[in-house]
Amino acid sequence: MTIRVIIVDDQAMVRAGFAALLAAQPDIDVVGDAPDGARGVELSRSTHPDVVLMDVRMPEMDGLEAARRLLDPPPGVVHRPKVLMLTTFDVDDYVYEALRAGASGFLLKDAPPADLISAVRVVAAGEALLAPSVTRRLIADFAKRPAAPRRAPSLRLNGLTPRETEVLELIARGLSNQEIASTLVLAEQTVKTHIGRVLHKLGLRDRAQAVIFAYESGLVTPGE
Repeated sequence: MTIRVIIVDDQAMVRAGFAALLAAQPDIDVVGDAPDGARGVELSRSTHPDVVLMDVRMPEMDGLEAARRLLDPPPGVVHRPKVLMLTTFDVDDYVYEALRAGASGFLLKDAPPADLISAVRVVAAGEALLAPSVTRRLIADFAKRPAAPRRAPSLRLNGLTPRETEVLELIARGLSNQEIASTLVLAEQTVKTHIGRVLHKLGLRDRAQAVIFAYESGLVTPGE
C-alpha cells in the first residue's frame, strides 16, 4: 500500500527537502505541500493524505490549530489523517497540546533522514511515534505543573479489567512494552494485546493519549 503524504511547513527548503527524500521511497507518495496551517488543512481535505507532516510554528495558522481542525473536523468531513508534528524544539507545551489534540507523535527537524522515513511508516501504520524516553518527558511535564486537587478516577476506567488498569498505569509511568512484560511477568505480545484493548475501550488513538488520560483521569499522580 502506498502512503500518501503532504508536508506543511513555512520554509520552502524544508518542504522541498522532505518531499524529495520521501518521494524517493517506493511506498511513499508526496501528494502536495503547503506553507501554513490554513492551506495545509485545505490541502488535506482535497487530497486525503494518510499522513500530514505538520510544522509546529507557522504564520497565519500554527500547526497546533491545524492539527485540531484535521483531527476534530466539522460535521460532514470524515477524513482524519494521521498528523506527525515537526519541530526544532524538544517536547514543549506546544507539542504537548498537539498530542492532546490527537497528533500521532512528533519528530525533530534535525533527525536523520532514515528517522523521518521510518516515522512516516510507523504513523501510517496506526502507531504512535513516542519512544519511552519521550513518554518520560511528558510525565516530567505533568510533574512540573501546579498540583491539582486529587479527584476520583474517571468512570471510564471502570470498563478496564484489573490487568488492563495495571498496564495503563505502567504505560503512564514511562515503561516500555518489554519493561511492562518483565514487571507483570507476561509475554511482550500479551502486553501489546492488553494495550490494544485499553486504547479501544477508552477510545484513545495511541500511547501518547493513554499517558495523558492516565494523569488527567486521576489514575496516576505525578511524583507518586
